[in-house]
Amino acid sequence: MAPSIDRQGYWGQPTSTLDWCEENYVVSFYIAEFWNTVSNLIMILPPICGAIQTFRDGLELRYICSFLGLAAVGIGSWCFHMTLLYEMQLLDELPMIYSTCVFVYCLYECFKQENSVNLFPIVILFIFSVSVTLVYLQWKEPVFHQVMYGALVACLVMRSVFIVTWVYPWLRALCYTSLGVFMLGFLLWNIDNVFCDSLRASRQSLPPGVGVVTQFHAWWHILTGLGSYLHILLSLQIRSTYLKYRPKVKFLCGVWPTLHIEPQKTS
Repeated sequence: MAPSIDRQGYWGQPTSTLDWCEENYVVSFYIAEFWNTVSNLIMILPPICGAIQTFRDGLELRYICSFLGLAAVGIGSWCFHMTLLYEMQLLDELPMIYSTCVFVYCLYECFKQENSVNLFPIVILFIFSVSVTLVYLQWKEPVFHQVMYGALVACLVMRSVFIVTWVYPWLRALCYTSLGVFMLGFLLWNIDNVFCDSLRASRQSLPPGVGVVTQFHAWWHILTGLGSYLHILLSLQIRSTYLKYRPKVKFLCGVWPTLHIEPQKTS
């Protein structure tokens, strides 16, 4: 992680345990990391629209919670990168754990009776979330959070691949697109961390509009936000197909994918 440069801004000296590669308070006096902040819009607006559409379709609460959980991550990340305050860092990182636990529950309970609630995985995921929270509040080591989050993502990947391999193979394209987009974001996240000094130096010689493209942590937000959104669509499609609804992917403005659930056909 790169240390903060000398510029001061509205929120004062950073107190977070992480300070990313984007130079602080360069674009705005009020936003510490401008591009890392505004890139979170992809994790806020589309999931809110998805939650509204899911509610209108009368689908299970767990999927509304999935969309709202992703939006909560986006809002927390916005606050974190805007301020670089430790409290806002927790508002970003802990919802990542909580929302992914919801994703895990949805995907591992997708072949159950409609509106059924299985308390056992809920209790396990709740204990896991609380344990991670308590440990992380005491042991402020970002790698711990990253490993715990990675373990949850691994559970999602294994379950998704199993379903599209053995149950609904026609959903492979959506599954692997979601996974591929997410992994590309993860790759850029690592490049941003490892080659930060080189990236910062290159921005000094590049025109501002070109230098923005090298803000790879912002790309991490965009790509993982899209990948997570697509994962929720995949989970919804698996669930609605099992319940014998008629899910249809539609594209808003011909670009952004949305899922609409039509009622069951009556004989």
